[in-house]
Amino acid sequence: MSRENKKVFKYKELTPLWIAVFIDILGMTLILPLAPYLGREFLPQMDDFGRAFTMGIILAVNAIFSAFFGPFLGKISDKYGRRPILLISQFGTLIGFLMLAFSNSLEMLVVSRIIDGIFGGNFPIAKAMIGDVVPPRDRGIQMANVGTAHVLSSLFGPAIGGTLSEIGFNMGFSGLFLPGIAAAGLTIITMFLTILILKESWPKSSRLEHLQDKQKKIKFKVRKNKKAMFYLIVWGFHTSVFMICIASISWFGDYVFGLTRTEIGLLMSFSGILRAMVRFTVFKPTVKKLGENLSIKVGLGLFLLAFVIIGFAYELTVFIIGFMIVSFAASLTRGLLSSKISKSVSPKEQGKINGLSSGLDSMSQIIGPIVAPTLLGLYAIGTIDLYVIGFFMAFIGIVPFIMTLKSSDMNHKIKEVVDLKTN
Repeated sequence: MSRENKKVFKYKELTPLWIAVFIDILGMTLILPLAPYLGREFLPQMDDFGRAFTMGIILAVNAIFSAFFGPFLGKISDKYGRRPILLISQFGTLIGFLMLAFSNSLEMLVVSRIIDGIFGGNFPIAKAMIGDVVPPRDRGIQMANVGTAHVLSSLFGPAIGGTLSEIGFNMGFSGLFLPGIAAAGLTIITMFLTILILKESWPKSSRLEHLQDKQKKIKFKVRKNKKAMFYLIVWGFHTSVFMICIASISWFGDYVFGLTRTEIGLLMSFSGILRAMVRFTVFKPTVKKLGENLSIKVGLGLFLLAFVIIGFAYELTVFIIGFMIVSFAASLTRGLLSSKISKSVSPKEQGKINGLSSGLDSMSQIIGPIVAPTLLGLYAIGTIDLYVIGFFMAFIGIVPFIMTLKSSDMNHKIKEVVDLKTN
């Protein structure tokens, strides 16, 4: 095993966490290709724009509740430990998926998404556990492993979900039944892994020390931490436009290319294959060569190029090329920015800062599922041209790119490269 691969798998105590995160994300990716077809099942009386907009609102309900409860779950994990709160979160996710599977009305679908959103604390707690275990110099690679879990789950989830949905629909079930049952089963496996082999990363001794600090009024206020505030703003803009881009895939497949739900699932899985190839081949050599700061800048710049290409993707081949660039750009930015956020605060504040960053993720998961189908719906009824969508994403994506170009904290390439090579 190479030295770089040893660094990736250096913290063996986190292995159960990676497995749990992978399975949890796999459960969610099963339902990603289904949005346009759920609109046809539940809203047959509406036109393409009405269905897209309404389904966007319904899918965003999950993230609306996650935005409020994610930071709260991260905060109470500082007090009661990561593992018990993670289990509570996973149990809520299980209930949400079971309700999703048996949803036969819009009302039940909305309730299932609300329950899943309330207990959607898996990711802020996972990030906090990384912050507990991993020292700052290795945190970039380990945070990127969360992205790796996303990549690996996206290899299988959408294709399986799209296929299960079509099989279930043809058998007379709702298009949600089989994907929902499969997602619930995966969540049960995740809970068993957490109970049996995942160790607590924030033990009682650390919690007591943290409590004493709080009693001494040693508090973390993000507005007074300029570095944390800077990276949170960058992350907010970046993750919002990233989610608009990702949320557009199924709607592109339906409204632009006329694909079935199985074909959309296969398209999304193919996108995952591209991301995996990038993540496991060129990511680490690129970061080693450029350093973390320059890698982030290059990634954010490549996103702008990809958005413009996607705006002219009237052919499926052009769309795939655009997402190949998105895959490379995401590998250079998302894990490294998460690491920057984590390293901007002390170990005692990991739950809070990762709760805030995950809250921004939840906000982006509100924006993405609403904005993407709305724009594609407007395209479907002939109100706007496709390039408007690409330039809209580029307009948002240029903000974090410019911020990182001008930041003094992001302009220490030489020292950073030396540090990376010596570590």
